[in-house]
Amino acid sequence: MNAGNLISANRLHDGLVVWLDKQHNWVDDLTQAHVFDAQELDQAQAAAQAAQAANLIVDPVPRPAQLSDAGPVPVDFREQLRSRGPSVREDLGKQAGQDAVQAALAHAPALTVAPEHAGIYRYDASEREFLKERAKEFGQQVARRLSGELSEDAFKVYRLMNGLYLQLHGYMLRVAIPYGTLSAIQMRQLAYVANRFDKGYGHFTTRQNLQFNWPTLTDSPEILSKLADVDLHAIQTSGNCIRNVTTDQFAGAAKDEVVDPRVYAEILRQWSTDHPEFTYLPRKFKIAITGAPTDRAAVRFHDIGILARTNERGEVGFQIYAGGGLGRTPIVGTLVREWLPEADLLRFVEAILRVYNALGRRDNIYKARIKILIKEMQPAKFIEMIEEEFSRIALTHRPLSDEVVAAIRDRFVVPEFETLPEASSEFSQAYERDIEFRRWVDTCTHEHKVPGYISAVVSLKPAGGIPGDASSSEMLLLAELAERYSFNELRVTHEQNLVLPHVKRDELHALWKRLKEGGLATPNIGLISDAIACPGLDYCALANARSVPVAQRIALRFTEAQQRNIGPVTLNVSGCINACAHHHVAHIGILGVDKAGKENYQITLGGSADENAAVGKILGPGVTYEDVPQVIENILDRYLSLRNEGERFIDTLGRVGAEEFKGALHVD
Repeated sequence: MNAGNLISANRLHDGLVVWLDKQHNWVDDLTQAHVFDAQELDQAQAAAQAAQAANLIVDPVPRPAQLSDAGPVPVDFREQLRSRGPSVREDLGKQAGQDAVQAALAHAPALTVAPEHAGIYRYDASEREFLKERAKEFGQQVARRLSGELSEDAFKVYRLMNGLYLQLHGYMLRVAIPYGTLSAIQMRQLAYVANRFDKGYGHFTTRQNLQFNWPTLTDSPEILSKLADVDLHAIQTSGNCIRNVTTDQFAGAAKDEVVDPRVYAEILRQWSTDHPEFTYLPRKFKIAITGAPTDRAAVRFHDIGILARTNERGEVGFQIYAGGGLGRTPIVGTLVREWLPEADLLRFVEAILRVYNALGRRDNIYKARIKILIKEMQPAKFIEMIEEEFSRIALTHRPLSDEVVAAIRDRFVVPEFETLPEASSEFSQAYERDIEFRRWVDTCTHEHKVPGYISAVVSLKPAGGIPGDASSSEMLLLAELAERYSFNELRVTHEQNLVLPHVKRDELHALWKRLKEGGLATPNIGLISDAIACPGLDYCALANARSVPVAQRIALRFTEAQQRNIGPVTLNVSGCINACAHHHVAHIGILGVDKAGKENYQITLGGSADENAAVGKILGPGVTYEDVPQVIENILDRYLSLRNEGERFIDTLGRVGAEEFKGALHVD
């Protein structure tokens, strides 16, 4: 084979991957691209720079390749994926052609007519107008970029602040779902966007957001306008700002909940949106809040983590953590306030952010997070500084008043629950006679605070499926079921599943049958196949290795009976050190890295994202892509041989230690 370089880029208006041909034209078919030898390369690169200056393409880069009889063959695995499409979706990308796109457009549902109030939190007319104006403003910025008035570097700031990334195969739009709460109307609109502007599906993330992986730059302002029609947006889903505030997926429904955290999550959302002081922080900033003693929001691994609680007088207050995080430096957050009165919430959060904004590193992206600042200055000094800043703020800033809290609370739609007995004979009979239903109930439901109701978790992890993906038809079905069975409401979990939070026990069996008919009744919540996986190298420009197919192959390795026997265990798979799949806090974590051009995977054990927060420890040397499923099976086999009766994996690990599992890394 002859060796040389391809010139690869993304087309500006739609993000499509293109290559330079011999005549210096841009082609989207790799077989038509030219492999430039050393004598040709300088001239080809000059042509690429000229095309970039003419606003035709973005980021032209030479890529090593060989020329075979069938055409160019990229040396780099990443470029091979760019030339085909995601390895986990043969129906997408260049390997699929245009038929799939046209088929999706042909079946696009009619656009929802925007009601006065679309969400569970009811926006007023001014808030929706703000979102519509923001979409219009972004449209003007896009027009300026396409005309060349804005360079890519200048436009990137606007693009990211509106949730639009440029990824491996094209643009990706991240839609905010504040505190993971959706209405049926909003879910229908997401299905509409998936069909009309994407390829018929969306991907739910660990920040309770939704990502569309195939929008075009030219369509993105219209997408944002359609989202605004139902009180959705993509504001601050990227950039060095305060991101989507996340919370417990059972907030407002959980039996063990002390305080509904959604009210305070909404207050924080409103306060932080376009905040003039915190729009350009040293690095992205993430806040999570929960109101139950069981931490289902991983609050101790956020830049600010908030635990809402009440004191002996019944007053609401907060326990505050700061400086938690994952990525290349995983750290459990520092407790900075044991008790913070409700009235001081915004002032104290602002004090933390002010200290960080003033002292956080801006010269080194790897040391820019607040966790590094706290580690380097020492927690005691950081706490002293935020308390001093809080004292100053308290002199000039109003407290969070009871009236404001009440006004925000009143704008949440409250389900009109019926007075029902705790027990349901209809539920009990179905549970006894239908073993398949019973197994689903045992893994996929959560106790509700209102007698006669229950929360149902919808797994987005069917055997061999892509964690977090939902097709437009599945979205439409879930919207229908939310209207019929759950007071119009859905939730997104940070484990990449969905929840119907308010279901009558009497109607749970009927709901389950509808979910089963739609392929959405996999009984695996909390089991080994309920894996969290980031998009990885199949989609992400930052990834070093694939993550989704690793999770898929592990899931397919275990039958439902085997999974039930193994019991509760968390498995998270990240495709790079940024740890978007939270692999550090899984009982079994998997991190994909690049080792001499090959995918290699580190295994960690012992992580926990709940109130017993812990960072997993690396078990030993990395393993190959091919060996990962066998290694996970070895680990679980060892657990089964060591466990005491009724003992979970994480408990056995804590009792015997990781040393007992090191042999699992060896595959014959």
